[in-house]
Amino acid sequence: MKKVFEIEMRVRDYELDSQGIVNNANYLHYFENTRHEFMISLGMTFKESQALGINPVVNRATLHYKTPLTGGDLFLSSLTVERKGVKIIFHQTIHRKSDSALCCKAQIDVALLINGGLSRGDYFDEMMKEYL
Repeated sequence: MKKVFEIEMRVRDYELDSQGIVNNANYLHYFENTRHEFMISLGMTFKESQALGINPVVNRATLHYKTPLTGGDLFLSSLTVERKGVKIIFHQTIHRKSDSALCCKAQIDVALLINGGLSRGDYFDEMMKEYL
């Protein structure tokens, strides 16, 4: 079974819409933050990646909203990862911590640009081997 990466976050009041729930666009921020923290856990920051000429870019994001988060909610944001050709596919979920309710799930397809050109980015396969 693939290893899962998970972090805990809290909803901030400015992320809410007029209905008092997390605005849908903020889930993209949560998922992005989770991917950044994942890379840090593997030993590379986004800044270091850019300095090496390696730029992961989102190619496609598909989100399914299930149960809304509200102000102050603690939640767990997790991911698993797979390789499909030149893409790295992140399967991500957000669960409210208090009741484990699934709030949002996503598939985020990432392409790797190395020095401006599309690349398979085998460099990351070694870093992510226990997750692939």
